[in-house]
Amino acid sequence: MNGKMEIISTDVAIIGAGLAGIVAALDLLDAGKNVVLLDRDSEENLGGLAKLSFGGIFMVDTPIQRWNGIRDSVPLAISDWNSTAEFSGRDLLPKLWAEAYVNQSSEDIYYFLRKYSVNFFPVVHWVERGLFKPGNSVPRFHMVWGTGQGLISSLKGRLLNHKNAERIRFLFQNRVDRLTRSGRFVNGCISRNTRTNRETQIRAENVIIASGGIAGDLTKIRRHWPKNLGKPPEVLLNGSHPFAIGDMHREAKKLKARITHLDKMWNYAAGVHHPDPKMEAHGLSLVPPKSALWLDFEGRRIGPQPLITGFDTKFLVEEICRQKEKYSWQVLNWKIAVQELAVSGSEFNEEIRNKNIMGFLRTVLFGNESLVKKLVADCPDFVVADSISELADRMNILTGTKSVLPQVLNKSVEDYDSMIERGKSFYNDDQLRRIAQLRQYRGDRVRTCNFRKIMDSKALPLIAIREFILTRKSMGGIQTDLQSRVLNEDENPVPGLYAVGEAAGFGGGGIHGKAALEGTFLGGCILTSRFAVRSILERRNRNL
Repeated sequence: MNGKMEIISTDVAIIGAGLAGIVAALDLLDAGKNVVLLDRDSEENLGGLAKLSFGGIFMVDTPIQRWNGIRDSVPLAISDWNSTAEFSGRDLLPKLWAEAYVNQSSEDIYYFLRKYSVNFFPVVHWVERGLFKPGNSVPRFHMVWGTGQGLISSLKGRLLNHKNAERIRFLFQNRVDRLTRSGRFVNGCISRNTRTNRETQIRAENVIIASGGIAGDLTKIRRHWPKNLGKPPEVLLNGSHPFAIGDMHREAKKLKARITHLDKMWNYAAGVHHPDPKMEAHGLSLVPPKSALWLDFEGRRIGPQPLITGFDTKFLVEEICRQKEKYSWQVLNWKIAVQELAVSGSEFNEEIRNKNIMGFLRTVLFGNESLVKKLVADCPDFVVADSISELADRMNILTGTKSVLPQVLNKSVEDYDSMIERGKSFYNDDQLRRIAQLRQYRGDRVRTCNFRKIMDSKALPLIAIREFILTRKSMGGIQTDLQSRVLNEDENPVPGLYAVGEAAGFGGGGIHGKAALEGTFLGGCILTSRFAVRSILERRNRNL
């Protein structure tokens, strides 16, 4: 052993200081346990990808839903989850985790967060409604007031000022190189400081892997790309975290841990290049305008089922990956963009992030023109023009091709606009029908245009947005039982080793099956961590 290596003894070592790691640390401190929390990132980035998120959480039958008159129930939510997940006969643990999530979301997520002064929007958002089969039958996407940054800020404050704060030690900028064992039992890990290169050995009774998934490693994403989507797109954007690279999956596998469902991933269809990139292929996930036309690389409307967000994200990705060129365009005008365009995450939602209620209400009522101006000026995937022919030229200049055909683009816009001109009684277009449906719910009405034409002289200029598939979350991972214990290839627990959050496929190695109901990712981080800590405490108490 290197004589310069520091040795730390603790009750529990937590690898990863994102949302899952923070929640586990809070529950362990509440129980009076000693904790070492390690993370590759710097202290200022405590919270990981959750800190950068929009902050939406899937929860069932909450007081906020009931206040809004939303009649939700556990049986309905389980039915919706199973419809979306399409679990196979082998997905026993993922299905059990899904049922546990739905049953416990109110107690273990909603009331847990309220205890830490996390507040939510009074209106529940309705996403992933389902397209050809049920999705969310009712709104369940609870938005944190303050976005993911507010969520992490509340939990971080309680962690740093905990009554047992002397029992936790943080090791930032520390990469875990390997897990250690004593006989069959995992008894700690060895980390290396990325600045000083100094090693530290952590000796622990239990180790919790909370290091995230693989979505930040585009090479791994391409390797595990879903077969039904064909070859991966030539351009993939990274909307995950630079340290979500699956290195702890590899270390767990050395201990015979079972890794499953890595071909299940939650990607988005409307990714654009980040105006100020912090990593290679850094992308932003747009909330696609519902009143924009979604077109292929030639400017032809994708169909026959028109693409529109809010119903089935997986379908959007699949349809774009079926095209000859696996990127797309959205064409709209300035007024549509101001009213409907948004970016998912905390960075570009300043009013919500900073809890500026008056500023937020202004953007709801009058749109977010400052966001549109910023993206048009700084994002390379936006082009602007006053006519269809000029727009087609600028789209082709951006791609360096002559792929967009002006006559095709013009017909796509004319066909759509002429349908609107005929009046609502004669609408025979699925996008218009779905816009009508969206506007029936008050959470969508203000942010969805009232059937606005694209080529509207009072709404110019025209905008075209080039959009790529963007990675976000990996839905597979280290398989765990309902106590978050890591399982080996024989489906027996690896003693002393736990996995939570995205590292565990958010539970069981694949709690979502083929697709997600959205908001289940942050919630899965919280739930799996709480289950892990309960297991650790119960086993310790039994051994006393």
